[in-house]
Amino acid sequence: MMTDVSDLSLLLGHPSSRGLIATFVLVLGLLIGSFLNVVIYRLPRRESLWKPGSHCPACQHSIRWFENIPLVSFILLKGKCGGCAQPISPRYPLVELLTGLLFLAAYLFKGWSWVLWIRDIPFLALMIVVTFIDLDHRIIPDRLNLLGVLLGLLTAALDPHLGVTGSLLGALGGFGIFYGFAWLYWSMTARSGLGGGDIKFLAVLGAFLGLTGVFTVILLSSVLGSALGLLLGWTQKKSGETESVLKVALPYGPFLVIGALVAYFFQESLAEILWLPFMNPM
Repeated sequence: MMTDVSDLSLLLGHPSSRGLIATFVLVLGLLIGSFLNVVIYRLPRRESLWKPGSHCPACQHSIRWFENIPLVSFILLKGKCGGCAQPISPRYPLVELLTGLLFLAAYLFKGWSWVLWIRDIPFLALMIVVTFIDLDHRIIPDRLNLLGVLLGLLTAALDPHLGVTGSLLGALGGFGIFYGFAWLYWSMTARSGLGGGDIKFLAVLGAFLGLTGVFTVILLSSVLGSALGLLLGWTQKKSGETESVLKVALPYGPFLVIGALVAYFFQESLAEILWLPFMNPM
């Protein structure tokens, strides 16, 4: 006998079921995080994501299945390669744990739905990959940006608060605003202040978060970036370095990601606090 959709919704919403589902989402996030480590390492190097299998970059030791269990293997191996005993970067378990926790938070905040699996979880996975690739290489690959925009637009109809029109306006607005900032900065300083990857990435964020989300991301990322820049400038001054903080190359992608995650989880509350007073001044 087929289960009615309403019965399924009640089952998934039952407290005992929520605990099991939360555990499932967390474990799935850990597993996907393990794959994201592969993407973060190989994609900027233009290597295949599938062949060869996972291996130690130092000794090429093929990682066996029991050496590749998220978090657990790192602990059992004491953070060392099972072949050459070279230290394994703590980045790997960090990415796994971060992915699991973000997926879990998305489920707890948004609930079980098609939107969660088809739109939200891929969006969060993309945020993690962009963050660590930009930290390592100071780039956001075009392939990630193109994939992100397409995914955001194609799944926008699933988000009743945004829709296809809102997603398209967000993507165009995000790209246009950052392109304008980049052009203005270049005109004033003859230096590139924003990379092309950052400009395209804001189009991705607009496709997922809409135009209001774009404004939130720009505001939060600017505040965070400025605060870190001032801190670096103060640190340089204390250490006797004379290089201007304006010339320090900071990857901006992670700041955009932080702003995007805040907007994703708290969009409605932030919209009321930040933007509604301007939309309804009276």
